[in-house]
Amino acid sequence: MREVVFPYGKEKIAHKFCDEELVGVLTSQIEDYVPEADGHFLVKQALENPVGSPRLCELAKGKKNIVIIASDHTRPVPSQIIMPAMLAEIRKGNPEAKITILIATGCHRGTTKEELRAKFGETIVRDETIHVHDCDERDTLIHIGTLPSGGECEINKLAMEADLLVAEGFIEPHFFAGFSGGRKSVLPGIAGRSTVLANHCSEFIADDHARTGILEQNPIHEDMLWAAEKAKLAFIVNVVLNAEKEVIYAVAGDAQKAHKKGTDFLSGLCGAKAALADVVISTNGGYPLDQNVYQAVKGMTAAEATVKKNGVIIMLAASGDGVGGDHFYPQLADEADITKTMDLFLNRKRGETVPDQWQTQILLRILMHASVIYISEMPDDVIEKMHLIPAHSIDEALEKARMLLGKKDITITAIPDGVSVMVQA
Repeated sequence: MREVVFPYGKEKIAHKFCDEELVGVLTSQIEDYVPEADGHFLVKQALENPVGSPRLCELAKGKKNIVIIASDHTRPVPSQIIMPAMLAEIRKGNPEAKITILIATGCHRGTTKEELRAKFGETIVRDETIHVHDCDERDTLIHIGTLPSGGECEINKLAMEADLLVAEGFIEPHFFAGFSGGRKSVLPGIAGRSTVLANHCSEFIADDHARTGILEQNPIHEDMLWAAEKAKLAFIVNVVLNAEKEVIYAVAGDAQKAHKKGTDFLSGLCGAKAALADVVISTNGGYPLDQNVYQAVKGMTAAEATVKKNGVIIMLAASGDGVGGDHFYPQLADEADITKTMDLFLNRKRGETVPDQWQTQILLRILMHASVIYISEMPDDVIEKMHLIPAHSIDEALEKARMLLGKKDITITAIPDGVSVMVQA
């Protein structure tokens, strides 16, 4: 018997598997990586040794209006470590600078005051100017040009009015942008909804290069890179986290060069060879990434890469915040035939993308390959209407998987954190 521990919400679920059933446990080497120091020191060290750029304190000199793009409540970025260090570095070079923290919500709901306090701590929320981006607030957006995709690029005008635009964030494998972090702070982070829709069109989502760990020839990444350059994103501080959400690596400096250094580091740790199985169990790494069904699609893509055709994916995601994505649920629930919905999406042109279509498209792709049993706190009827099979424990899910497969003896692959690995054939 082998015990595997799966993150679930703010807790962990342990399960023992028979040796003859368990054919693989896919993890990244991040968990074996021993950092040189704690997160505070790593961030400080990165700020003192920027990649391809002067120090942030030097860039801040003479600037009157500085904007720091920060991630929102759906990302486990350790802002209580990064933000104080960035603020101190800026004020070291320019004590009089006006600083605005701009929360990159993308198309997510707005971050609440309580979530801001949890993210930054009471002192920063009380003492700093914080603006939460709203992709639909037309008065706050400004047109900056046409994306390589052909879509019109609009971003928050606070960013374009800044003398210096910088960002914090974290780097992890991303299921269609290749990697998170870097340029993604601008698009989709502080972009208008129509810009995000153009970038996330069905053509790009279906592109074979729009996959985990791929940047070269990735059309989604190319749009994002263009937007960050046009917005003059000058400096980033990005970190890499382990499963405990602890900083194990930090990089700072030029938005492209520092991000490349970070993705190179991560690529060396995150690859995991596929272990083809009848059943693959995955997670979204626990809280905060498993707050809703919408985000949980990310962890499913890791399982998709190593489950047999017509196999079963078991996805653990607490989903305490519900379904997520205003249009995600009806896109799935309103049509019984998933092939019709997929055909509808694929026939839409770049300028015809509707909100949440990309996430639905990826989930439909997964469902055309394998059944998905979803372990969560969600009501069963809601999960069923989304073409998923509800369950509330691993034992229950495995029993349902055996029934779906029509056999008692099955092979199982476990992926304790589906967003931290890049499954390779």
